[in-house]
Amino acid sequence: MERTVKKVHFINPIIPKRKRVAAYARVSSAKDAMHHSLSAQVSYYSSLIQSRGEWEYAGVYADEAKTGTKDSRQEFTRLIADCKAGRIDMVITKSISRFARNTVTLLSVVRELKAIGVDIYFEEQNIYTLSADGELMLTILASYAQEESLSASENQKWRIRKNFSEGKPWNGTILGYRYADGKFIIEPSEAEVVRRIYSLYLDGWGYEKTANTLSQEGVLTRFGNSWDLSVVKRILKNYTYTGNLLLQSTYRDNYINKKTLKNNGELPQYRVENAHEAIVDMDTFNAVQAEIHRRAEKHQRSLHQNKTYPFTSKIVCEHCGKHYRRKITAAGAVWICTTFNSKGKSACPSKQIPEQVLIDITRDLADIRSIRACDNNVLNITLSDGTTVTRSWQDRSRKDSWTVEMKATARANELKRRACNA
Repeated sequence: MERTVKKVHFINPIIPKRKRVAAYARVSSAKDAMHHSLSAQVSYYSSLIQSRGEWEYAGVYADEAKTGTKDSRQEFTRLIADCKAGRIDMVITKSISRFARNTVTLLSVVRELKAIGVDIYFEEQNIYTLSADGELMLTILASYAQEESLSASENQKWRIRKNFSEGKPWNGTILGYRYADGKFIIEPSEAEVVRRIYSLYLDGWGYEKTANTLSQEGVLTRFGNSWDLSVVKRILKNYTYTGNLLLQSTYRDNYINKKTLKNNGELPQYRVENAHEAIVDMDTFNAVQAEIHRRAEKHQRSLHQNKTYPFTSKIVCEHCGKHYRRKITAAGAVWICTTFNSKGKSACPSKQIPEQVLIDITRDLADIRSIRACDNNVLNITLSDGTTVTRSWQDRSRKDSWTVEMKATARANELKRRACNA
């Protein structure tokens, strides 16, 4: 028998590509967090996705203490961005109300992801958005979810407005007080902080300086955080510290946007006098309001007088990345990092640059695009054609930094000192 040899061809098995699956979880209230915590949801979805051999784990995106009617959820935004970047093929979430209670927003996101082939699976409703009837079911169910949100919002409004009509505040959390049995009770150590803030403002301190000083001293806010100017400003404007209440001074425009508006007569307001013990007397409070108004008017006048200078928006700090701004000091005009100017050297170790120095070392350069202020008095200057020029500058001596007015003042003070010692 004749021997035969045949070549054997092996067929490589086609391994299906695993679907990259992520999950989105959210809790919106303390009650929700108690019964089904965010960590529990994260653990559940992590186990679910990784237990499926045909799925590849793409992470769990989780938001806490946010509402489905708002679009400012950070993890939700990051999830959508990763979907658009091609990192995710499918998203799992518990229900439509977990994803969004606004029908328009929900369908907009669903259609946007559907256009790039990303599926969303809603467990509770058993809906896949890429299925044929997925969008129809979503439209119907999301409308119910939106109505549920509207009903909950209206019930909450009714309760808050009823409390207002009875002289009760809607929120008892305020620095300097504890809310108990329907009344504000002074918390002594925090009350002293409040009084100090009012005193410093009347002494000429600004919001930022006060906030930075309190943070540097280790003083914490009502919620245990460091201070910023907005917190100081709210304290200085809070009528509650006078021992009185002004209720419903603001309101929400609607349950979807939840934008806070000033109440200019759209709804009734309620004033409660002698509601609790005052931390700040009325004269001090009124003096602070007058000073706030005076500074605001001064600031508005300065805005109208604002000028654009040759170095405006061109100098960038190497340390924090913020722009330098022009500032008038006793020694003349300088350019200073905005972080250093507002928060001090502890926040940014940059140096201010005398304006005349900038003018002198850039006099021969045309069409400057940007200037990077670096350590050791080095400036990396980029021109409009893309070329970079490096220049350095010397600190002015103390003698050179003194103006004629400063020298005259020093001489006058020295003469006074000698006369006192004679």
